[in-house]
Amino acid sequence: MEFIIHKTDMQNAPKAEMFSRKFIVRSRIVLDLENEKLIYSVADVEPYERDIHAEDVNYGFSDSGPTIFFANINAKLAGRIKMLEWWNQFAYVDDIVVNPEFRGAGIGRALLEHGIQWARENKFPGVMLETQANNVAACSLYQKYGFVLSGFDRNVYKAINPNKNETALYWYLIF
Repeated sequence: MEFIIHKTDMQNAPKAEMFSRKFIVRSRIVLDLENEKLIYSVADVEPYERDIHAEDVNYGFSDSGPTIFFANINAKLAGRIKMLEWWNQFAYVDDIVVNPEFRGAGIGRALLEHGIQWARENKFPGVMLETQANNVAACSLYQKYGFVLSGFDRNVYKAINPNKNETALYWYLIF
């Protein structure tokens, strides 16, 4: 499947609601600490559907605003990555998504490569991002690209849904 990736700005970019973030959760990340290093294993769970809510937010950390790359296949919107300059001077992957019908075609990998290249070209010290412990496919992708699991937060999603046991995972790729 051939796809084209374009760079754009926030005003001309495909909006967050144009993408489906639904996926079936079949496993989750289980955290542990070994010699003061965060490690993890993967545990199977009873399958369930997960839909991650996303919206476009202007965080205001940088005057330049976000940089967005989006992928098209045969003029159909396939995916996007939204990169920001974060408050700690790292490049931040604010959003990376591939529409379900195009998953498994290498689009997420290509978008991540574009985001990392953008960060290098703009002299950031590295890239950081956050994902959830139940998004094992995303975690595997980040690890393949050299991201290191560096932190977690078990309470960050409690205000959204107090009954869910969801853990935010923070990944870093330091150049």
